[in-house]
Amino acid sequence: MLTLFPYSTINRSKKTVININKKQIILSKYPDIELKKQTDTLKLKIHNSNLNKDEILIEAFATIKEAIQRSLKITLFDVQILGGIILNNNSIAEMKTGEGKTLAALLPAYLNCLMGKGVHIITVNDYLAERDANLAKIVFSYVNIQIGIITQKTPLNKRKDEYQKDITYITNSELGFDYLKDNMAIHQNNIIQRDFYYAIIDEVDSILIDEARTPLIISGVTEANNKFYQDAQNLCKLLHNKIHYKIDEKSKNIILTEQGIAYCEELLKINNLYDINTPWIKYIINGLKAKELFLKNRDYIIKNKQVVIVDEFTGRIMEGRRWSDGLHQSIEAKENINIESENKTLASITYQNLFLLYQKLSGMTGTAKTEENEFLNIYKMDVISVPTNKKCLRKDLSDLVYKNEYNKWEAIAKECMDMYNIGRPTLIGTTSIQKSELLSQMLKEMNIPHNLLNAKPENVSKEAETILQAGKKGSITISTNMAGRGTDIILGDHTTNIVKQILEQYKSTQYSKLNKYQRIETILNQDELKVLFNTIKHQNHKITEKQLTQLENNYDIKIQTIYTKLVNQCQTYSKEEKKEILTLGGLYVIGTERHESRRIDNQLRGRSGRQGDKGSSRFFLSLEDNLFRIFGGKTIENLVTKLNIDDTVPIESILLTKSLNSAQKKVEAYFYDIRKQLYEYDEVINNQRKAIYNERKKILKSASTRDCIIEYAECTIQEMLKIYTKTKRKERTLRQIIQILNIKIEARDLLSMNINQMQNYINEQFRISYDLKEIYLEQLRPGLIRQLEKYYLLQQIDKAWQEHIDKINLLKEYIGWRSYGQQDPIIEYKNEAFHLFINMIMNIRQTVVYLMMRSRLIIDL
Repeated sequence: MLTLFPYSTINRSKKTVININKKQIILSKYPDIELKKQTDTLKLKIHNSNLNKDEILIEAFATIKEAIQRSLKITLFDVQILGGIILNNNSIAEMKTGEGKTLAALLPAYLNCLMGKGVHIITVNDYLAERDANLAKIVFSYVNIQIGIITQKTPLNKRKDEYQKDITYITNSELGFDYLKDNMAIHQNNIIQRDFYYAIIDEVDSILIDEARTPLIISGVTEANNKFYQDAQNLCKLLHNKIHYKIDEKSKNIILTEQGIAYCEELLKINNLYDINTPWIKYIINGLKAKELFLKNRDYIIKNKQVVIVDEFTGRIMEGRRWSDGLHQSIEAKENINIESENKTLASITYQNLFLLYQKLSGMTGTAKTEENEFLNIYKMDVISVPTNKKCLRKDLSDLVYKNEYNKWEAIAKECMDMYNIGRPTLIGTTSIQKSELLSQMLKEMNIPHNLLNAKPENVSKEAETILQAGKKGSITISTNMAGRGTDIILGDHTTNIVKQILEQYKSTQYSKLNKYQRIETILNQDELKVLFNTIKHQNHKITEKQLTQLENNYDIKIQTIYTKLVNQCQTYSKEEKKEILTLGGLYVIGTERHESRRIDNQLRGRSGRQGDKGSSRFFLSLEDNLFRIFGGKTIENLVTKLNIDDTVPIESILLTKSLNSAQKKVEAYFYDIRKQLYEYDEVINNQRKAIYNERKKILKSASTRDCIIEYAECTIQEMLKIYTKTKRKERTLRQIIQILNIKIEARDLLSMNINQMQNYINEQFRISYDLKEIYLEQLRPGLIRQLEKYYLLQQIDKAWQEHIDKINLLKEYIGWRSYGQQDPIIEYKNEAFHLFINMIMNIRQTVVYLMMRSRLIIDL
């Protein structure tokens, strides 16, 4: 049971957890058919407005706890129920690795799906979405709840059905792109999503913090200026760091020096590199970024002759993603591969604003406390740390700091050898593919067997198996970034899984043409089984030849019998091995570089010490690491110089650790300021986006768009008459109004009227003209005018919005210069963005009215 913890939310929930457990005991006596009826019973209770919401929560959570018990034979811990309560309260549950977040999320998902509005459980990749959805299907089959799943593979024609399910598992990127596509749809039937109601975000810090700076963009292809990219690349090879340009690694930016600008102008034979009519500056800056800041096997890999981005936080490849504003093309030019066409932004949204569309939002992760201010200020979510089910026994050892990087890697390799010799499983976290391969090569030279997990395709395919075996005795595993992997490292040998794979293979159709004995013999000759037999024989567990030959008769029963024996033997062996590993100290985690965020370091550490297991972690660092070099400042360098220690001797200093922690806090604060500024800027475009998307939805859902056209025309008349009152060229303005509206009146006839009479008269004339046009078109083809109205409305809204996005992006780029004129850039940005938006709306109205009034129907005879 839960003990009393110094958290008010947890203390308040203690009684609720006790009541849930009591209710579950009652439900445990229900037959399966009665448990399934619980969903309908609870739905009826929810619609009873007089019912206490806490009572519904208790009964709903107890129902799912019982469903999990029956389907998975797992009894939820009290801390998992507590995590579910926190999620239901629109907060973030910080639950350590191995504490069962996946199952905890099922509790609030069930409760909220009873409202009939749909629940989204959002994960960081397709693998986790599929794994968690398959688990949920097993559990929710006991309570008659439908589970949907959407990944990159889900075809468009099935997505709408998946969104209509009670609970839908989906990746953050698919959710965002579907939202943007829905708001570009030209017919109501093409809209696949429901209104956003409740979301549970897995790895919430990864999605809402790490990816907050990167907007989701739907692009259209424009013509590629390949020559500019190639010429800029050749030019960049002639430019030298600190002479022609300076690198700002903090902001990942490059600034040309005066000498660099003059040199570029001389080579390109132009007078002003920054002339608005000269395109070169964009290509040169991108070329230098590609040269200095975006490195192969760190920021991207080459796969099938294409540049594929590597996620800096998870180490995963991001298929289909491209850097914007020509950067991707510059990297393609650098790698001398085919330069793909540039993209034009058609629609975009940041994750910050996407998830704020939900009525209810919650999240879960192992590490969020360091960013709790950001979660509270931007997303209005509290971060509540859930106590572990068993006390964490992991020891986080002090950092070892070496003077140079070479000595650091040498020390790590020696540490790996020591761990391998004693048989202690070790996980080494690296920050890039390049570094992981460097260490792998060093271990190969030392003849140390190890597994490598990074973004390269040959390693990704073995990811789940590699992580599963990382807790095995003597296992050495090198991995680039462990955030969001979604698979626990469990201590002990897990050859049970290999046995299961072999049984599935045995049942597969590829062996159906063989006779019974050949099928069995083929299975038993697989490499995996040989490894399994060798493992078991090594532990003095033997399977006799007699057992194998008996398989010829009743082979199905026999193979199942041997399978059961193998599983039991493997499980026994795994438990024995786990005891041995714990005596050695448990899983040992080695960090090879401190990340910019303490949270990412904590995620790596959190792989050890799962569910009360022993474990330890240590970071091996060097003064040449990025964090020291870029953010550490002179303090650390001066300290090390004073100590005057030999290069091969590590420094272990409290003062040094404090300086490093201070550097990390500075970096976190720096990037928080960037995200906060991005949020402030994007809030402006977000409000405009909402207005445009609401207008589109209104048009799509409208049975008759006539009223919309009339409204657009009357607003246009009103706006242009305001110009009329201020201009000296009054007759010219009136002629413009008449031209747009295409009405048969003379401008000079209006000059004698006052402004109100003029407005009423023009409105009346427009309505008469529009009525005549409608009668004419309806006679030619019934329903045509409604189709034309909808077509022109959506076409012009989309076209104007895309042009507006381009203008807003340009505005963002140059608005910062206003600060030199003692003006606040964000206030200036808001003002100018507002005026751009008003002008866009006016332009949409005028163009739609003009096109409608001048449209003609041509009929071939």
